[in-house]
Amino acid sequence: MERTRADGAATVARPAADAAPVGRTARLGGFDHSPADEGRRRAVRRMKALATGLLLIVAVIYVLAKWAQSSGAGGWTGFVAAAAEAGMVGALADWFAVTALFKRPMGLPIPHTAIIPTKKDQLGQSLGDFVGENFLSDEVVRRRLRAVGIGSRLGGWLAEPRNADRVTAELSTALRGALTVLRDSDVQAVVGEAITRRADAQEIAPGIGTLLEKVVAEGGHTRVVDLVCARAHDWLVEHGDSVMEAVSGGAPGWTPRFVDRRVGDRVYKELLRFVTEMRDMPGHPARGAVDRFLTDFATDLQRDPETRARVERLKSEVLGRGEVQDLIASAWGAVRAMIVAAAEDERSQLRLRVRASLLSLGQRMAVDKRLQNKVDGWLEGAAGYVVTTYQGEITSLITDTVAGWDAEHTSRKIEAHIGRDLQFIRINGTVVGALAGLAIYTASHIFG
Repeated sequence: MERTRADGAATVARPAADAAPVGRTARLGGFDHSPADEGRRRAVRRMKALATGLLLIVAVIYVLAKWAQSSGAGGWTGFVAAAAEAGMVGALADWFAVTALFKRPMGLPIPHTAIIPTKKDQLGQSLGDFVGENFLSDEVVRRRLRAVGIGSRLGGWLAEPRNADRVTAELSTALRGALTVLRDSDVQAVVGEAITRRADAQEIAPGIGTLLEKVVAEGGHTRVVDLVCARAHDWLVEHGDSVMEAVSGGAPGWTPRFVDRRVGDRVYKELLRFVTEMRDMPGHPARGAVDRFLTDFATDLQRDPETRARVERLKSEVLGRGEVQDLIASAWGAVRAMIVAAAEDERSQLRLRVRASLLSLGQRMAVDKRLQNKVDGWLEGAAGYVVTTYQGEITSLITDTVAGWDAEHTSRKIEAHIGRDLQFIRINGTVVGALAGLAIYTASHIFG
């Protein structure tokens, strides 16, 4: 089914699309058409009827006044006719002006009419330029943010326990979501590669040597030596027969058995005595030898190229083993499970510490002017960077959106929002025209 538009062009009638279903939002012409828009259109139609009715009233008054004037009713008829005539002129002029915004009056191809349908894209570009120049400039954004004082407001907001609880809960949800989305295999691969790359890029021997040198100088290794000596003593006491059998078994076959047993017994006793003395005597010469060995080894780790090269080869071999990569993978799985469990538990130390940190930060920000200025400066800098860097992309959202709208539906959409006020212009034009006409007619009579 076709119908004829006001400009004379034929278009397909869409009665079902013009009115959205009750309580639902329809998609028309590139934007949403809601029940509220339909209500605005009804209000516009009522105002159009009122303005047109007022025009008809003054037209009837004009006809009656001219009839009365021709019938000799008196001089007052001229005043009424002049006011009614000027009211009609004002009403028709404002009708033309209002109608020319949305369509061609009476379908006539008059220049500079149907402004919104024909100039839609230019209006969108102008609107985008206006927003970019007056709202998305670095100076305007910084001045506005500075006037708002986000730092102090954010501090006061965070200082409230219920707000800190809310932020903590949101952070926990975000953390759980991020850990859920991340695939363990990807994270394990990244962590393993990062550890391996970092270890390969940095030589570890000098650092180990420096640490060992410091430990020996401070006597931190003595506990390890004490532990080794104590365990060696206990092992010898428990496995004395095994030691003597090992010594006897290594003797030549031509020696008598009793000689082998006596030699084994002697070796065992001397070994036990040596370990016991080393355990009980902090100043034992063997302990001093261990100290000198560790000191020399620490020096070689820092300065000897051969020792450092051996450590690097050992490091590469260890990192390349599958057991080490499996250990990294299992470590990530354990850490992930621990974090998720802590994020879900409202009484976990993680959430309690985060909440306490937020409250402390909010209390500081609420009273610390220096911290407020720092936060405001960060936000101003970030906002300024966004608007200056992406101003074109932001304004193109306006221009591209307007360009995607259908011209007819755009006119109807805009008319639904501002048409009611425009109809008041017609009413005011009728009234003001009538008063102006009356004033001019009166003045012409007074001044001849």
